[in-house]
Amino acid sequence: MDSAPACPRPAISPTADYWIESRQPLASLAFVLPLLVAYEAGVLMLGPQAVRNGADVWLRQFLELAGLGQYFLLPVLTICILIAWHHTTRRPWRVRGGVFWGMVAESVFLAFCLRVILELQGSLLQAIAGPVGVWPQPAAMGGELASSMRSMVGFLGAGVYEELLFRLILLSVLAATARRMGAASQPAVVAAVLLTSLAFAGAHYVGPYGEPVDLLSFPFWFSFVFRFLAGVFFGVLFVYRGFGIATGSHAGYDILVGAL
Repeated sequence: MDSAPACPRPAISPTADYWIESRQPLASLAFVLPLLVAYEAGVLMLGPQAVRNGADVWLRQFLELAGLGQYFLLPVLTICILIAWHHTTRRPWRVRGGVFWGMVAESVFLAFCLRVILELQGSLLQAIAGPVGVWPQPAAMGGELASSMRSMVGFLGAGVYEELLFRLILLSVLAATARRMGAASQPAVVAAVLLTSLAFAGAHYVGPYGEPVDLLSFPFWFSFVFRFLAGVFFGVLFVYRGFGIATGSHAGYDILVGAL
């Protein structure tokens, strides 16, 4: 008896294929790895003049408290998290070159989109309060960066480690915790995005490199509100476009407004 002919698999357009592949943890790893290497190499080259990103410092302090103070442990753990995550997806262990360059183009485009959001916020608030002379600021946590080299290194670290801390770790943990407590999936994710965005905004005013808090200052509220909106922006990207795109867009935006 002849076997029934196999049903042909529906063709997937290259565009649809890109949207699927670029969200995968392995694609995120391939995309983020050059940023991670450039940041760590830049910090080592600059030595005492380097300004580490705040999220980087906090994560290393946490590891030291746990008795894990090896210098390269944090970047290695970042790589291992993405490898382990991809293993759970059971998807192929390959990333096409076209996907990588598509992620570069998408991140640059999204960085410009966030810059437009900043301009719209500035126009709206200044229409209400009048001209206040507020200049665009990077979303990165850290102090004044004197040179372009130090700035570039700091912005790369912000893209990687702030997204690692606030999106990959905190957002994922909060959403999973809310679901375990009985919340539906979508409300759990929305709540996690909003809470981590508040934490992301507030973190820029904490620690020795944090900016001063002045509750009566328009520039303070301008920057706080924008960083909250940026946190929501990156959170939505993480949920729908993956860790790599969120990281690339974050680093791209900081470079766009802070170093260029």
